[in-house]
Amino acid sequence: MEHDSAGKIRPVVIVGGGPVGMLNALGLARQGIPVTVLERNADVARAPRAVVYHWATLEGLDRLGILAPAVEVGFKKKDYCFLNWSTGERVRYGLSTLEGTVAHPYNLHLAQDRLVDVVLDVIQRDSLPVDVRWSRNVVGLRDAGDRVVVTALLPDGSPERHTAAWVIGADGASSGVRNLLGMPFDGFTWPERFVATDVHYPFEEEGFDQTTFVVDEQYGAIIVKIDNSGDAGLWRYTYSDPVAESPESVEHRMRCFFDTLLPKEDRRKLQAYSTYKMHQRCAPAFRSNRVLLAGDAAHATNPTGGLGLTSGLFDTYLLVDALGSVVHGRSDDWVLDRYAHERRRVFKELVSPTASANKKFIFGSTATPDGAAAWARVRKLTDDEQAVRARLMFPRSLETPAFAAQEGR
Repeated sequence: MEHDSAGKIRPVVIVGGGPVGMLNALGLARQGIPVTVLERNADVARAPRAVVYHWATLEGLDRLGILAPAVEVGFKKKDYCFLNWSTGERVRYGLSTLEGTVAHPYNLHLAQDRLVDVVLDVIQRDSLPVDVRWSRNVVGLRDAGDRVVVTALLPDGSPERHTAAWVIGADGASSGVRNLLGMPFDGFTWPERFVATDVHYPFEEEGFDQTTFVVDEQYGAIIVKIDNSGDAGLWRYTYSDPVAESPESVEHRMRCFFDTLLPKEDRRKLQAYSTYKMHQRCAPAFRSNRVLLAGDAAHATNPTGGLGLTSGLFDTYLLVDALGSVVHGRSDDWVLDRYAHERRRVFKELVSPTASANKKFIFGSTATPDGAAAWARVRKLTDDEQAVRARLMFPRSLETPAFAAQEGR
């Protein structure tokens, strides 16, 4: 049986129910714009993914009215540590240098699926006009000039059609929306895979900070505390595996990594893990008439340094402002071209090069000339406040200020 909503035009349909999709829905709904979200999964995806929200993104979460409930579920963090695994040297610094100069001088730690939970709770609490439809696999986009007809398949295989004035593709790096637009995803895929594990382990007792970068060509890792559950808290331990070819090989090599960095076997408990390829890729355009791309659907980066979700959040804040202004007739759709141009420029010029350099450093050797030079720069963070401030302010450079209210053609 075909389910046809094509006769009724929805102002916005969002494909993808992850953090970028749900935050776009929230931001538009707060402006009184009804939104339908189509998500292929039957519920919020729980695989280990992003967990750190840089301080510069928190103002946007605050404007959307979800920072306070997100902090209640997660926790604030101010410390960083680089650990040179081969020498044992540790370099520590923190966000205290930002106090008194920015609104939120801390990072937020919260698994991205829990952020989606928070958004859904707020949408329900505030009775916002968001219709979330789970188990919808989008298989068709038809550009009808002044509208877009979206076709999704239900679990039983029957089609469901929606007509929208605007569509946002926020359905991840393997975006069906981008593919339906016929867009390539230019760039490259790293040969290694990342293995993200959620594990209970007494890292703090072992001298690890709540965010620790282990620098080493074999045992390089990103260790981040997620919450305080259990007797030692739940932590995200992410490492690079060049031969993660099957579940059996992943789990065998995982034990080798754990035995080296998490040697107290009786104190460690693996809760979940996921493997994924790392990319540096970008769509050639973030707008195609009435279809817009955001987050990983538009650009994908390796997660070293937490710049992937950071970019997606800054996409969201700008798109919510620009599209809301267009829907309400305050701006011509030139602001959407500006959105598409500026967010692509930021990714190509800042996000991707920086994330690539981070990845090469964390998972490389400090014995090479490049590695030694990079470690020397890290050492400056111990006593050079200007160097600390420059590093901490970098995420702010990834934000595009709102321009919907500007005049222009």
